[in-house]
Amino acid sequence: MDGEFKQDGGSDALRREAAIEPDAVHTGPIKKTTQVIAIYGKGGIGKAFTLSNLSYMMAQLGKKVLLIGCDPKSDTTSLLFGGRACPTIIETSSKKKLAGETVQIGDVCFKRDGVYAMELGGPEVGRGCGGRGIIHGFELLESLGFHEWDFDYVLLDFLGDVVCGGFGLPIARDMCQKVIVVGSNDLQSLYVANNVCSAVEYFRKLGGNVGVAGLVINKDDGTGEAQAFAKAVGIPVLAAIPADDDIRKKSANYEIIGRPGSPWASLFEELGINVAEAPPVQPTPLDQDGLLGLFDAEEGAGFTMTPATTADMRGVNHVEKASLEVVYDEV
Repeated sequence: MDGEFKQDGGSDALRREAAIEPDAVHTGPIKKTTQVIAIYGKGGIGKAFTLSNLSYMMAQLGKKVLLIGCDPKSDTTSLLFGGRACPTIIETSSKKKLAGETVQIGDVCFKRDGVYAMELGGPEVGRGCGGRGIIHGFELLESLGFHEWDFDYVLLDFLGDVVCGGFGLPIARDMCQKVIVVGSNDLQSLYVANNVCSAVEYFRKLGGNVGVAGLVINKDDGTGEAQAFAKAVGIPVLAAIPADDDIRKKSANYEIIGRPGSPWASLFEELGINVAEAPPVQPTPLDQDGLLGLFDAEEGAGFTMTPATTADMRGVNHVEKASLEVVYDEV
């Protein structure tokens, strides 16, 4: 049968394929008409805030932008639409299927001042896998003609938990040309950013072509850990958004600050240019000690871990018993 896997030849083919070194990381200009960029970060780090303002500014600069929320919280587009929830693709698809209808673009995609936006959504709490929901959502997007749409930029907002196959989809399947990570000067957000770099490195070894374009530092308080992380893994800082009370208040009121003429216009104009032009590079992720070393650890300096014993685990009544093992004399 044509296409049937043959055990002997198939094994040899797999070995030959595994022995091929991956292509060098692309460092020139992106040649595809549409740049598909996946943005990753820890939950609550400010991806929705960053992307809503970034996409709005890029649209005002004359670019055609599609923003797709891929976080199960479905909050990516809330700031863009003034706090209103965007109907998700997964929920809309379920309702349409029950009604015997098909999903149309107008059911799930909405626009504001030149920005087109939609949310993939996810399962109800405790009733499914968020990553699997992402995979299902992209299958629906493909049925709606995703690969034929005409945009300058497609921005994908992903939760940084790339240990889940669904959230690692753009990296694993080369669905984007480059990745951007959003972090701050705290260990947990940089831990997630480092995991994303590790995922990129892993799939590069398997022949993938996705690279990391850089780091966006949100709520930057000037302590410098995020800048040190970027330097250590070999990626640029695309922008540093300060921890400013004006930004906090306006974001809490669902106000776009990344608009021409605003006090923060130049910040998001520069970010838009950097996002567009930064080439994808192959990062060098840190090990656990290297990541912890970015932070001041004076209290832990010189500390030695003491191994626990069986007596520690069993309590004061523990009595050491002789081994029942029979030891024979060597002949």
